[in-house]
Amino acid sequence: MPLKNKFFKFIANPKYIFGIYLLVSIISAITKFRAGPEKYNNYMIFKNVFTNTLAEKNIYLLYPDVHFDSNHYGVFFSVLIAPFALLPDWLGIILWNLANTSIFLFAIHKLPFSSAKKAFFAWLCLQEFITAAVSLQFNIALTGLLILSAVYIYERKETQSAFSILVGFFVKLYGIAGLSAFFFIKNKWKFGLSFLGIGILFLIVPMLISSPHFGLQSYADWFQSLSEKNTSNQILGNRQDYSLMGIVRRISGNADISNLTFLLPGIVVFCLPYLRISQFKTLSFQLMILASTLLFIVLFSSSSESPTFIIAVAGVMIWFVMQKEKSPLIIGLLIFVMILTCFSFSDLFPKFLKDEYIMKYSLKALPCCVVWFRVIYELLTKDFENDYKLD
Repeated sequence: MPLKNKFFKFIANPKYIFGIYLLVSIISAITKFRAGPEKYNNYMIFKNVFTNTLAEKNIYLLYPDVHFDSNHYGVFFSVLIAPFALLPDWLGIILWNLANTSIFLFAIHKLPFSSAKKAFFAWLCLQEFITAAVSLQFNIALTGLLILSAVYIYERKETQSAFSILVGFFVKLYGIAGLSAFFFIKNKWKFGLSFLGIGILFLIVPMLISSPHFGLQSYADWFQSLSEKNTSNQILGNRQDYSLMGIVRRISGNADISNLTFLLPGIVVFCLPYLRISQFKTLSFQLMILASTLLFIVLFSSSSESPTFIIAVAGVMIWFVMQKEKSPLIIGLLIFVMILTCFSFSDLFPKFLKDEYIMKYSLKALPCCVVWFRVIYELLTKDFENDYKLD
């Protein structure tokens, strides 16, 4: 077999790139552990959510004797992290990264694309995955959960969709964006009852390892924590607010521009495609809504940081692999994303460029902003029955 054909078969087979993902997740975890607790600080924060919930100590306070920075995940996260927190750190970190990665890979596997397109999707997301995996981030699993919440609706598995949405929501709020596929649900009663039942269960479960009072107080503390974080994120020049708002705030030098200035018109633009009711039955239209959703929740959040962009880049790649014809514009936008979003924080870029331009002006978000507006344009104008190809 010619070398070219062997290479193509390697690239187009999901099992190879999936294996690379799993290997990267293990190597990232081991590297972090060997570097010491200060290098796997995120995991120490996650682990402390469980131990503090057991002790009924405020999970949103600073605990400098254990970790720097504070937790911003919901108290339900204490239940998710528990199996890992009970293990020695070296093993818990490895299995934690593997669990997050496995959810993301399962979501890719479930996408209604050909095997070659699934593999291509995974290759294109690899750099952003590495960024999130090195940070031991839940964002990898959250991306998978958001994709699964939509895919399960396509498959008419309403209970599984509700479960995926609520896991993400009770950990990081972003998961609620899975409701963007609500209008495509066939059995809305089944979904609604599942959503209510699972929501009540998730609300109660943390109280079983603490107490009802602590659980309810933790939800109030969570709201306060997120409110304070939103304010601190808008400081010019920090490593947060890599968003559409962040670009404008930092280029203008005005940190006081409210999120609502962007969020309200952004929601209107995001919702405009839902006026095309005749397109609802088309799977490609539903997938493009998913791509828009994954981009929107990152681009309109002041909490967006570099490891968050696995979510947005997954949206970009869904949009790209669906394109029937890869015009120079489409390919150019992909290259723009790969260079400025995916690789801008890597060693390929000189430090002064990263510090003085990319971080200073939130330029990591710029290519994804452009692609999101392109996605909205396509959602408003294209014939999704004929203009897109999934297999």
